[in-house]
Amino acid sequence: MRKSVLLFSGLLLAGLVVCSFVWRSANVYAATTPPSSTDTIIFPGETHFKNIRQLTFGGDNAEAYWSFDGKYIIFQKTNPKEGIACDQVWMGKVPETAGEKFVPRLVSTGTGRTTCSFMYPDGKHLLYASTHLGSADCPPVPDRQKIKRYIWPIYPEYDIFKADTSGRIVQQLTKTKGYDAEATISPTGDKIVFTSMRDGDLEIYTMDLKGKKVKRITNMLGYDGGPCFSPDGKKIVWRASRPQTEAEIKDYKELLAQNLVAPTNMEVWIANADGSDVHQVTRLAQANWAPNFLPDGRIIFCSNHEYPRGFPFNMYTCNTDGSNLEKISRDKGFDAFPMFSPDGKKIVFCSNRNNGGTRDTNIFIADWAE
Repeated sequence: MRKSVLLFSGLLLAGLVVCSFVWRSANVYAATTPPSSTDTIIFPGETHFKNIRQLTFGGDNAEAYWSFDGKYIIFQKTNPKEGIACDQVWMGKVPETAGEKFVPRLVSTGTGRTTCSFMYPDGKHLLYASTHLGSADCPPVPDRQKIKRYIWPIYPEYDIFKADTSGRIVQQLTKTKGYDAEATISPTGDKIVFTSMRDGDLEIYTMDLKGKKVKRITNMLGYDGGPCFSPDGKKIVWRASRPQTEAEIKDYKELLAQNLVAPTNMEVWIANADGSDVHQVTRLAQANWAPNFLPDGRIIFCSNHEYPRGFPFNMYTCNTDGSNLEKISRDKGFDAFPMFSPDGKKIVFCSNRNNGGTRDTNIFIADWAE
């Protein structure tokens, strides 16, 4: 998901904007932002971060999520210098002391492309989406010289799998035609929420931990993705595009028929876990995505809405109605994918900061201070 800075900036200036991808992969936006001119792990004004620590060094490291006991994180990584041509899933113990190193290990198959990993409540299993059944090779990326616009592929080979922490797949959770990915598990340990093309549009669904009792949550045209549960498991927050004009709707449908999406103009949405009380949270324009919850039920998300050129991307918090907006991070490149530890005391996120002027995206953890 590596994009050119000039292409992305040009599209934004043309009035287009996008998810982790604005989809769920730092590779998307991190690669579109210019290298930071300042190497530091904390910027002035980042008052909520205390005892910040960098866990990874080099490559694209994204979508880091805590285990249910708060002792491990699981994430996706691409680093051609290490022979990792496209995203694979890695898991590592969070250091407890300053002298303890972070030593992650591969827990996906090492084939195809993976995305959106998450730990099961038992700490012995994980889920992630992968294209490896379609091919052992990394799937091809769109030819943007030919298409001449900023788009993402929605690989139809993606399905969601359950594996143990040794990397052995124990169950294929989805088997429907088309894209199934972007899955997370409720803090109550009873449901999985994910994005699927099974009904012809990119919608959000829930299912139980065995892949059964599937229920559709969203019903509006547009890309709905990156869903996460609230700390009590009663609500779901996600990113969504909502094409409105006849031209926008036509364009969205034509791209989707080619398993493509132009994920620009994304806003944060929220609903009850059963799909009721759906409403839009942000109305900031441009790309607002990678939402998650604070321990107190507020929302934290990533956005470039302050910057007409499309970058930087910083993290913000707000109430569930979009009020009380507060800027949390101050990187000049890319900050995203925030998640709080189960006890609410720590935050993990991914950032371009302290990357030596490269386009590397790394994982950081910090104590959270109100």
